[in-house]
Amino acid sequence: MQSSSCLLCSSNFPFSPLPFPSPQQFALLSRNQPTKTVSPSPFPAKFPLSSLCVHQYIFPSLHCTVTQEVVETTPTESELVDIGYICSVHGLQGEVRVNPSTDFPDLRFSKPGRRWLRQQVSGREMMQEIQLVEGRGHPGQAWILKFNKIDSVDQALKLVGSTILISEEDRPELEEGEFYSHDLVGMKVILKDTEEPIGTVISVYNSGANDLLLVQLSSSVDISNQTGKPKQERGGSGPLVWIPFVEAIVPDVDVSKREMLITPPKGLLELNMRSDERSKKERRQLEWKERKKFQKRVIAAKKKLCELQQQHVFDGFRHGGKLQGRILADQIVTVNSKLLQQALRNIEMNTLSDMQIKSPLENLGKCFSAKIREQSDAYSKLQQKGLHLVSQGKVAVILLLEDSQEARSSNQSAVDSEGSEGMNCLLVEALMSDSQQLVKKSRPSVPLVVVCPAHSIGSLQELFSDYSHFDFDPDKVWFFEEEKLPVVGVPLEEPKKHKILMESPWEILQTPVGSGGVISFLSSNNLLNNLSTLDVDYIQVCNYRVRDSRRQTLLGLVDSRKANAGVEITEAMDQTERNLNMVFSMKFMKKLTKQTDNLHFEAVPKASAHTQKVDNEWVDVIPTSPNSLEFRCSIYTCLNSCPPSQVSVLEVTE
Repeated sequence: MQSSSCLLCSSNFPFSPLPFPSPQQFALLSRNQPTKTVSPSPFPAKFPLSSLCVHQYIFPSLHCTVTQEVVETTPTESELVDIGYICSVHGLQGEVRVNPSTDFPDLRFSKPGRRWLRQQVSGREMMQEIQLVEGRGHPGQAWILKFNKIDSVDQALKLVGSTILISEEDRPELEEGEFYSHDLVGMKVILKDTEEPIGTVISVYNSGANDLLLVQLSSSVDISNQTGKPKQERGGSGPLVWIPFVEAIVPDVDVSKREMLITPPKGLLELNMRSDERSKKERRQLEWKERKKFQKRVIAAKKKLCELQQQHVFDGFRHGGKLQGRILADQIVTVNSKLLQQALRNIEMNTLSDMQIKSPLENLGKCFSAKIREQSDAYSKLQQKGLHLVSQGKVAVILLLEDSQEARSSNQSAVDSEGSEGMNCLLVEALMSDSQQLVKKSRPSVPLVVVCPAHSIGSLQELFSDYSHFDFDPDKVWFFEEEKLPVVGVPLEEPKKHKILMESPWEILQTPVGSGGVISFLSSNNLLNNLSTLDVDYIQVCNYRVRDSRRQTLLGLVDSRKANAGVEITEAMDQTERNLNMVFSMKFMKKLTKQTDNLHFEAVPKASAHTQKVDNEWVDVIPTSPNSLEFRCSIYTCLNSCPPSQVSVLEVTE
């Protein structure tokens, strides 16, 4: 159990980590002590025990009591202890109100005797001895004191702002395992495992939950912030870091040697190190510019939605607070209006009963087709040709990780456990299998683009980091969210007026569009230009189910034919859709990204629960039959933009 108290000090910290309170608060530290025993006040009716500011927090395997007394030294006096300051006058009899900075207010203020006052007079610090006559507790954690020969308001006013001190010799004796924070300041901090000195404690801070040591690291310690550069404080020899004063992290404290041993968890020393070294003014100017830029994006997005007659999306701005408004604004700017307009145009061109379009794979009869047995010499030659292209860095891979029902059913036991974690397991199994060993040496040369659901990006980035990026070059790995489009309702009165459905007043109901979304997101960012600077000649779009050997063979076929596109097919067309493996030349891909109007969308009827505004009230709609359309687009529709003579088809037989 850990106890702490909030106490005041005139010292200023170089910085304070969020969300901690003001850095004007300190505490005295002790360990292996369940609670702090405080002498009862002679005025129990006016000063309950709870006003001692002692709050208890549970912390495993640590007993710590926290109190602070800051030691001040003057040229003419021995060490003195700051116990509070006079904040105002009380009453008409010369009494003063004191804010304590000690966890022993009963002992310090109720017992008459000698005290010292420290005042600023004409810019000079003055010390004077004074006699405390009596003191009593007061609501609000303050104390009312009466000093000798201070009998009027005018005399008491002269004391306001003074600091009250006592002799350090009068400090209470601490039990074994307890420490005054003053004793910790200046201690050398040493890593217990390596016995390497890393810095010095420059102050102690009480955050409420537990106490923190502000440590200035030595300049020789290599600790980098998020920018990759060592964080230096002005006038300091090294960066400042916060270390929790808990037994698990600070197991050994030797007051006599003035040193402590620490066992920090991985990454602790990098915490609270500000990554942005620009001034506060510069950061505010940048934030203002970003807000203005975002506002312009919102205005432009709202204008496009108005052109599509989707003004009802803005109704959420009239309800809720700023947070909900920001959520809705973020949703609006992410809507791909151009793609949505194309999808709605496809609906207008087709009746609801004839929305299913034929797969372009059914029209590959005119294309060059190579039917090859997997163990044949022809297969091996094409694979070696493709592997050579990969090793030369001429191929970029776009890996699609869909979050669909088909993906889940492929390994139900793994995926059902933790959703995206199960998909990660499938990816690890595919990338780490023994059959991939032949191409691992070439991976540092391969740019990799991972397209996945938004909720999976963080876990995938961590997964790649844990597995050393599966031998890919970290600087050539990108993660993108899959393309989505809003779900639209099926109108009953006006057949051509499809309204976007809202998941809540501030959230748009959206679903992934499928593999065809790759063309859209490639056209909306600078990725193709980045790949061009890497001298990439081919872009391969596939999912994790496709083995590397199949990918290399298709690459070899497309390159040998100098084709614009290549596709691997199987005897069952549904398996071809599921095991996506396509190759595009860089020249043809750039052409596709400039002709997104040629993408064709399939509208799939679905029963979608949503929220809509009826008579100025939000109503939840739970349908029992299809009431909406979800848009799907297959990347195979891109083949319609390519002459059959420029498409190579690979069919591999066992």
